Amino acid sequence: MRLRTPWLVLGLWSLVSWGASAQLRAPAASVAPIVEGEAAAGGTVRAALLVTLPEGFHVQSNKPRDPLLVATELTFDPTEGVSVEEIVFPTPIELKLNIAGFDEPLAVFERDFSIGVRFAIASTVAGGEIVVPAHLRYQACNDTVCFAPKNVDVQWTVRVVPAGTAIARQPGDVLDRIAFGRGEAPAQAAISIAPRISSLSGPDGAAAELASLDNFTVLGTTGGYLGSDDFLTFIHNAENGVREAGLFEGRGPLAILLIVFLGGLALNLTPCVLPMIPINLAIIGAGTRAGSRGRGFLLGGAYGAAMALVYGVLGLVVILTAGTFGTINASPWFNLGIAMLFVALALAMFDVITIDFSRFSSGIGAGATGGGSFLLAFSMGAVAALLAGACVAPVVIQVVLFSSNLYAAGTTIALALPFFLGVGMAVPWPIAGAGLAALPKPGAWMVQVKQVFGVFILATAVYYGYVAYGLFSDRWVDASEVNASVQEKLLAGWHPSLAEGLATATRESKPVLIDMWATWCKNCLTMDKTTLKDPAVRAALDGYVKIKFQAEDPDRQPARAVMQRFDAIGLPAYVILKPEN
Repeated sequence: MRLRTPWLVLGLWSLVSWGASAQLRAPAASVAPIVEGEAAAGGTVRAALLVTLPEGFHVQSNKPRDPLLVATELTFDPTEGVSVEEIVFPTPIELKLNIAGFDEPLAVFERDFSIGVRFAIASTVAGGEIVVPAHLRYQACNDTVCFAPKNVDVQWTVRVVPAGTAIARQPGDVLDRIAFGRGEAPAQAAISIAPRISSLSGPDGAAAELASLDNFTVLGTTGGYLGSDDFLTFIHNAENGVREAGLFEGRGPLAILLIVFLGGLALNLTPCVLPMIPINLAIIGAGTRAGSRGRGFLLGGAYGAAMALVYGVLGLVVILTAGTFGTINASPWFNLGIAMLFVALALAMFDVITIDFSRFSSGIGAGATGGGSFLLAFSMGAVAALLAGACVAPVVIQVVLFSSNLYAAGTTIALALPFFLGVGMAVPWPIAGAGLAALPKPGAWMVQVKQVFGVFILATAVYYGYVAYGLFSDRWVDASEVNASVQEKLLAGWHPSLAEGLATATRESKPVLIDMWATWCKNCLTMDKTTLKDPAVRAALDGYVKIKFQAEDPDRQPARAVMQRFDAIGLPAYVILKPEN
């Protein structure tokens, strides 16, 4: 049966967008810091953080019963003149879930809850306003799913008056309901009255740990799961100073631009892009349906321009924000949706369904000839740029990383390299849009070609589905099992502290292996159980100081600073260093 509906494609694309959005945008809490009024130097003042979640959500308590769930935490940056005497979390409620594996009730905080804080003001504070920054970490859940933990930066502004001054107190209904006096002192001793050393300072002395890295030379970095042979190669290359040269290293500006351009041109031959050529040209009305070669050229140009713009904007955002390319591609929902979309496109190539946007063209700018509109061509080019993510990501990542390094070194023109990559990718489309108008009339040979493309598209769908399965399976990891594996390594002589391990390496003049891990990282556990247990690997690392560095939240310090220092874009990540002495 043939289904003539473009809404199928639009619906699948909506599913993709929704899946990516659901993954990337976990429910956001509304937070409001309040203070009961002024504080006298040498005295205390009560404050609270009011938290409100969307309807139907709750968060794990500060002491969840299930070790796989993330506790709600409130941590503070060191602030001169202020210390935190007490943190009061609300009494959790018992929540029973009808989910296999959750037999015992969970201890959670309701949708609306308040966290009380008592600040102590140093007697040496002369007066004025003091800003107290803090960070709320929580894991939002509904009755069926728990989202990735989120971090929210908050701050209180405490107005301090001299000792002995009459205090103006505001009505404190919320504060009066908080059971101050029964809370607990914060675990961070560094919150006491001390000036903030730097934005990297924290309970583990992150600033000192990072400074100690200056005394070491980086011999090699790698990441992701590696088999024993590959890991041994990594060690061997690091020890012998063998480093694979990057695609752009040692080349002049013109050579770099040419390489980037040719790379973009070659991306059209990848299996995520090539099979889309006949589909997209048909959808936008290019080729024989354009009415003329000139119009086909312009339609193809609009399509290609959108692709160039998407990669240019993505690259610009990543470089300027120091983010990690491929966040959306890392969503299993995104990859699953793309797989479904490619299945639908493959069915269209086999004439099981018919995808036809032409009847909508008049409403979005089609010309009198009945061909496709420039708006539709531009929109489809932007969508195609995102759909091609899996195949083009390695090239785009290398260009973006190289551009980031150039930009950090003061070369502003580096911001244009991702866009230039997109220009190379866009060049064939106006040519195809005009040239296909001269092709012979459709015949049996074109049906066979179309079916061959359908096979390519199905293979691409399988690839995306496999990626989605891998991303979903990576989440099925027991945090307690990861912790147990790490403890096993620590008992075998690994160091849990970066500062401690680096100090040992300096003292003993030994090379260092840093293993960055997290409790949610399945490949970290797999590496521990396979590669790092291999007798050959253990023998190769016998003379090393080995460090397990926990990067539980790569977006928070000190993990973010350490990972950025070594250009680590995911976990696990491995670095080999040697002391400079």
